[in-house]
Amino acid sequence: MNLYAILAIYRFEMARTFRTLLQSIISPVISTSLYFVVFGAAIGSRIDEVEGVSYGAFIVPGLIMLSVITQSISNASFGIYFPKFIGSIYEHLSAPASFLEITAGYVLAAATKSLAIGLIILITAFFFVDITLQHPVWMLVFLVLTCLSFSLFGFIIGIWAQNFEQLQLVPLLLVQPLIFLGGAFYSASMLPPLWQTVSLFNPVVYLVSGFRWSFYGLADVPIGWSLLAILAFTLICMAIVGWIFRTGWRLRD
Repeated sequence: MNLYAILAIYRFEMARTFRTLLQSIISPVISTSLYFVVFGAAIGSRIDEVEGVSYGAFIVPGLIMLSVITQSISNASFGIYFPKFIGSIYEHLSAPASFLEITAGYVLAAATKSLAIGLIILITAFFFVDITLQHPVWMLVFLVLTCLSFSLFGFIIGIWAQNFEQLQLVPLLLVQPLIFLGGAFYSASMLPPLWQTVSLFNPVVYLVSGFRWSFYGLADVPIGWSLLAILAFTLICMAIVGWIFRTGWRLRD
């Protein structure tokens, strides 16, 4: 394992983050804070509790998941797309580094950024609502796994995209609707029986449910299924990345 290659890519990506601190860190935190104001204050004043938890506190895990997933995809996809755009990707491919080491450098950097954003938003949430963490270790486990898995997914999108429009296509048309329909702002138990069944086909439901369970002990699906879902998604993304580097798809053409 070429740790120097991983560290070089990781440090380069993290340095880019600090050069664009306003866009990379502060902007998503402010955007999520506005969600707290709008949903927590305006809508929360009309909804007393959801399963024994105040609505403002209930949506905190969903808001964190919303920011973490979108930022993981955005950071990783742009991180690998830009070298393709300017042509420096060939330096990575010709360097003495395997695809695992190249992927690890970009994915770990993207996951670190989104993890930092998630933790900052969590700290910020304490100023708006009363939050309890019943399972803090599991909260970190779900947060880290989500950052890693969706950074891998964003890495795939960055390789697939051939222009900046395509770079935003999947997050806007697929990922964000799945997040908003994945129980970020409501519990699946509030839906009619038919739509409860339909929601089980949304993978984001399992992530939000497991993450919310780590806060309040409330879950729409068994915690084991949530862990299995995110681990399966991570393995699928790793398999796709391996295939991309073996075949050179969208890298050498």
